[in-house]
Amino acid sequence: QVQLVESGGGLVQPGGSLRLSCAASGSIFSIYVMGWYRQAPGKQRELVASITSGGLTDYGDSVKGRFTISRDNAKKMVYLQMNSLKPEDSALYYCKYRLRRGWDTAMEDYWGQGTQVTVSS
Repeated sequence: QVQLVESGGGLVQPGGSLRLSCAASGSIFSIYVMGWYRQAPGKQRELVASITSGGLTDYGDSVKGRFTISRDNAKKMVYLQMNSLKPEDSALYYCKYRLRRGWDTAMEDYWGQGTQVTVSS
């Protein structure tokens, strides 16, 4: 089985920065897309950023220019550098991998348990 574990969340003041990390364990053949999503209380989960195996990135409109996603394929890790944080960025942040566990298996989505980011003075 594949497990994803996020780290790096916490409490930060407005204007501050945080760097989230997501690490994968288990048997993985190939990871195609890595992404970060977030969900605030009472709101739907939304895409924050994603990155393909080729390095193509996509960002939610509200984080463009402030957040940067990156990946380390060898380590099977994805990162989210968050700068100029705002109170409205407060949410539970999840990583998601789209991957194959074997060369002949179906593509599957795996989620982490989430890491809390709180932006407050």
